[in-house]
Amino acid sequence: MFIFDQMDNMQPKLIDVIKPFLNPNVRVEGVSFHNAIFIFLSNAGGNAIAEVALNFWREGICREELWMNSKEMETKIFRNIFNDKNCGFLHSIINQNLVDHYIPFLPLMLKHVRQCVMAEMVHLNMAQDFDLADKVARDMLFFPEREKIFSVMGCRSIRQKLELYR
Repeated sequence: MFIFDQMDNMQPKLIDVIKPFLNPNVRVEGVSFHNAIFIFLSNAGGNAIAEVALNFWREGICREELWMNSKEMETKIFRNIFNDKNCGFLHSIINQNLVDHYIPFLPLMLKHVRQCVMAEMVHLNMAQDFDLADKVARDMLFFPEREKIFSVMGCRSIRQKLELYR
């Protein structure tokens, strides 16, 4: 299993190096990688995912009820990535049908960010303090501007924010 994070920041030439390993019909120096699993983490498609999640929220449907493996969701993600001119590196992978599945990560809401803060408190050997966790979570940026439903950064800067209150 190979995991590549922040694919949207990866240099296109590096993607070209990886491509032969992704094709199940190609052997690289006599070695078949058809059983290998490649996971590419990226923010590409994030706008489509956030839009679907926000529409669910506006309709009063729980975020958790979103069916992530639906054809509709996969199509929206694919179109969003394919039509994004800033995601050129993905076009070559997509054009050659080297991506089997798109698995979206839903944007996090306040309650999820609060859970991240509580988990980070445990990790830092701090006493769990719900009020502090709530304060730290509310210090994060949320979108859209009017409703402030989803965390802009997910839980990425929780530790740094929590350290300010130590």
